[in-house]
Amino acid sequence: MRRRPPLVIGVLLLLGRAVLGQGQELYDPDFDTTVARPAYAKTHPVVLFDDAHANYHTSAGRYKPFVGLVTADGYRVVPNNQRFSGKTLKGVGILVISNALGPGALNEREWTKEWINAGAQPAFTEEECDAVREWVRAGGSLLLVADHRPFGSAAENLASRFGVEMSKGYAFDKVNSFKEMNNPGIIVYTRENGTLTNHAIIRGRDATEQINRVIAFVGQSLKGPAESAAFLRLADSAIDRESLLESAKEVPAAGRVQGLGMKFGSGRVVVLAEAAMLSAQSWTGPKGTTKAGMNVPDIDNRQLCLNIMHWLSRLLD
Repeated sequence: MRRRPPLVIGVLLLLGRAVLGQGQELYDPDFDTTVARPAYAKTHPVVLFDDAHANYHTSAGRYKPFVGLVTADGYRVVPNNQRFSGKTLKGVGILVISNALGPGALNEREWTKEWINAGAQPAFTEEECDAVREWVRAGGSLLLVADHRPFGSAAENLASRFGVEMSKGYAFDKVNSFKEMNNPGIIVYTRENGTLTNHAIIRGRDATEQINRVIAFVGQSLKGPAESAAFLRLADSAIDRESLLESAKEVPAAGRVQGLGMKFGSGRVVVLAEAAMLSAQSWTGPKGTTKAGMNVPDIDNRQLCLNIMHWLSRLLD
């Protein structure tokens, strides 16, 4: 059997256990979703969570901890199993889409070449993209999460409606990587290294909600329009690679981001280039239990999740 390059092994261990026969990662059942001070005790903004587009992250699967956390914060989460339209989005406050895929990936369970190629097809019809854009313009809020290949390609047509460019590959930063996991795609964002900006999402409502350290667990990179504002900004040492192979073409990723927010008409949009940061995943392998997401100790991903939702629901300016 041909030996895989170390980088490929590291990414597959994190994101595609099916390839290696270890079983896919699941949500962490021990993740604490309680919120000491729920943002919405009386009113409950409606959050429509997309499960209709062959999503790798679903409301009852890998994003169940996300759903539990925002529900505890007072939001009312409703799973979506229909195509987007004005009717589907009526009465919705926030639309959440995480790692949608092209319809050809729907029945595949393994990270095969065929599955990746099928998943890279557009997840949304042009009519759906237009409906979401006009709904946001009229006052809706969108959280669009699109990871490394094939997820960036699948969401590209929707992202472009808001002027967001997706690299569709993999972002790496050896200088600012999470050394405990020995993977340059697992990037640490801090105030000290200048990658956390002075955005309302990073500041929070008060000092108790301030974000100081965030980890992204292997994603792509983004470039937003001039009116967008980064809150997770890649360092000058970051690069984009078009595939997992160490011999693949690389280009500098300086000036690009993994998290941005913007106002669009009367609405708001947050786009993330990595999905696991708002999950709480756990799996057991030969070396014990591995965690990825909001359940990793000594990071602020949990609060980041709440702050993003607070900005989208206009508790934060």
